[in-house]
Amino acid sequence: MTVLITHRRMSSAGTGNQHITDVKWLQDGKTGSMTKQVAMEWLDKDGNTAYVQGPQSQTEVGVVREAGSAPYLRTHANGYWNDNLLSLPLF
Repeated sequence: MTVLITHRRMSSAGTGNQHITDVKWLQDGKTGSMTKQVAMEWLDKDGNTAYVQGPQSQTEVGVVREAGSAPYLRTHANGYWNDNLLSLPLF
């Protein structure tokens, strides 16, 4: 299943991708939200993908796993991690 991520919720601790706590999604006219943890587990399942829609393109949402840091959500395109999730409105 593929969902469009439309909004983000941030912790009060910061403003980076690591501080996203929840995301809101849209799929076939249905909306919902999920915590970062649920979103990461969902993305780890085969066949599940999420993306952010930009003005001219879609960017895939993935899970960043770096040694010594807690995993977090971030967009990925053309071989590079980027910050498209941070441009989404808050909810």
